[in-house]
Amino acid sequence: MILYPAIDLKDGQAVRLVQGEMERATVFNDDPASQAREFVDAGCEWLHLVDLNGAFAGAPVNAAPVEAILAACKVPAQLGGGIRDMKTIETWIGKGLARVILGTVAVEDPDLVRQAAREFPGRVAVGIDARGGRVATKGWAEETDVDATDLAKSYEDAGVAAIIYTDIMRDGAMKGPNVQATADLARAVSIPVIASGGVSSLDDLIALRDCGVALNGAISGRALYDGALDLREALEVLKG
Repeated sequence: MILYPAIDLKDGQAVRLVQGEMERATVFNDDPASQAREFVDAGCEWLHLVDLNGAFAGAPVNAAPVEAILAACKVPAQLGGGIRDMKTIETWIGKGLARVILGTVAVEDPDLVRQAAREFPGRVAVGIDARGGRVATKGWAEETDVDATDLAKSYEDAGVAAIIYTDIMRDGAMKGPNVQATADLARAVSIPVIASGGVSSLDDLIALRDCGVALNGAISGRALYDGALDLREALEVLKG
């Protein structure tokens, strides 16, 4: 199981939100590329990047820090937030991004997701962000009536590389992930699933690893910044 350290970008800085609320942002590093290098030096194999401003704007906003991270680090990175058209997908992959994460358009424009997955095999992930089992879009600001599992199932034949499942109520709250909901989603589809939201300790990672279904990985942010989770130790545990 892969541990994906998260770098959430707001106004050019590395921050963490609580339950996706922009006004509840804590700045952890004003040099995101430096933060990325710290994670890579500790041994991470992937980076998880989110353009928070872009998620609300519907277009890339924090392109400069993302490009700086890609230039500074040789491990693959995945990026979500504001990626809502083919041109943006092509641009980011052309700049060396390993994987784009499509969230809002996964609900609003599934044909785009399918087209992108065909044109860029292995490089398109679907981000499913849910509150109470229902998908939220546009930076989690808009609620939908779409069931998270139904949305995941709708992409079974699309060729997407992964589904990133986030329980919004757990995100940044340091209360542990929703292991049951994540495991249930992973059982419902054959697409690799990455857990996100609330991963705050080694016990959380072990619970996800041993949830009864093989997950591709887990994303953690605030716990790594706060020191509640030691990245080197976590990587060793997951390798073991």
